[in-house]
Amino acid sequence: MDRLADWLKELEYEVISGETDIPVEDVIYDSRKAGPNTVFVCMTGTKTDSHDFIKDVYEKGCRAFVVEKDPAELSLPEDDSITLLAVGNSRRALALLSGARFGHPTEKLCCIGITGTKGKTTTSFMVKSILEHCKKKVGLIGTNGCYIAGEHFETKNTTPESYELNEYFDRMVKSGCEYMVMECSSQGFKMHRTDGIKFNYGVFLNISPDHIGPHEHADFDEYLSCKMKLFSQCETGIINADDGHAGEIMEAFPGLYTYSIRDKADYYAENIHYTAGSDFMGVEFSVRGRFEDEVRLAIPGEFNVSNALAAISVCASIGLPKDDINEALCNIHVDGRMETVYKSDRFQVIVDYAHNEVSMESLLNTLRSYSPKRLVVVFGCGGNRSKDRRTGMGGAAAKAADFSIFTSDNSRFEKPEDIIADIEEAYLNAGGDKNSYIKIPDRREAIEYAVTHATDGDIIAVIGKGHEDYQEVNGERTHFLDREVIKESLDKTKVK
Repeated sequence: MDRLADWLKELEYEVISGETDIPVEDVIYDSRKAGPNTVFVCMTGTKTDSHDFIKDVYEKGCRAFVVEKDPAELSLPEDDSITLLAVGNSRRALALLSGARFGHPTEKLCCIGITGTKGKTTTSFMVKSILEHCKKKVGLIGTNGCYIAGEHFETKNTTPESYELNEYFDRMVKSGCEYMVMECSSQGFKMHRTDGIKFNYGVFLNISPDHIGPHEHADFDEYLSCKMKLFSQCETGIINADDGHAGEIMEAFPGLYTYSIRDKADYYAENIHYTAGSDFMGVEFSVRGRFEDEVRLAIPGEFNVSNALAAISVCASIGLPKDDINEALCNIHVDGRMETVYKSDRFQVIVDYAHNEVSMESLLNTLRSYSPKRLVVVFGCGGNRSKDRRTGMGGAAAKAADFSIFTSDNSRFEKPEDIIADIEEAYLNAGGDKNSYIKIPDRREAIEYAVTHATDGDIIAVIGKGHEDYQEVNGERTHFLDREVIKESLDKTKVK
């Protein structure tokens, strides 16, 4: 059995009472998991304060506590067997203790961290695909969940709590993984979930105002500061030189490698052109600088050229062969991210996670670059959320789509018809033609309508849910995956 003293070697703490040379089996932050030989880390949250559960945890046999509050404020039982440690930040303590509890698994992996407002999921899957094409075993953690040796695990957050992270890392090591690819969210940095991880490679994709509010970031400066923390935890840093804040970041962290689709950099793209046909829909471009090759990327859009450059920068730095990098990108597939579900000489169907005005406009403008005869978009908006999102998306459809199909998307406790009415009003107010849309509340029927009414030269975008595999209505979730419904509709109608 481990000793607490061994788990504390990287942690700054003060012993208030008791001994540290005691047997320990696990670190906990959920009082329901308390028991003998556990260490309870007390954290102050926005809704609950686990310092309030010390007595309950004690009654379950726990005798070691880590606190960030003044011990004088706590209701501690009078017991000489209690070990009480005071720390400056309990969330950081949880991360460091968790790493130690699992034997510092990240030290046994080549760790690749990717941060940015947009593109984290796509870029992380690009890196994963290239590594796997090179016969490397890879673990991945991000928005779409955790992937370890062919297994998939659902996760609540893009960056899970530090204990869960280290548990996944440990599982990766035990499964024989050599590499770990991770989407690093700003909230993950802010909440110290990634503390203690030494990234071999850190990639900064981009930043734009997002996740700013009462329970996220106080302002943009804090948001940027949290994103930048990746470079203080990595050996080799790579940054998108096209981002408006790149200069500021590079001044703070000299020696970063750069990539660009606009200007010369350590890795840069030239001769970008779009290709669409019955067997391939994507982008072809030349890479120059520290890596030189001609690349075919099987995901549409200039934005994804930038994501691909980020992935190439990492994989070239690792020393992976050019042919493997190119072949992996030529066959890349990312669930729900500019995912080409169907392609033929007649029309294409794309699934994407775009679920707000900005991402929807970006998606539709990207698809416009492929010169469709008609751009059709199928979308709805989540219920019990800000109405600004549905009005924004309605306006985006009016400006950028040729034909729109308004439907359901996690209506929750609202009526789909009410949400659609708000979208319709915004669509018409933005100048949308009353003959250029249709309302079909049932999402399955809406997708079937789009497929069965496709005309030559159409690009159909089914957006909002992406990789999500459920519909949430009146508090209940039922299985629903856009990709599956599209394929069922194609089979049902015998579209070829």
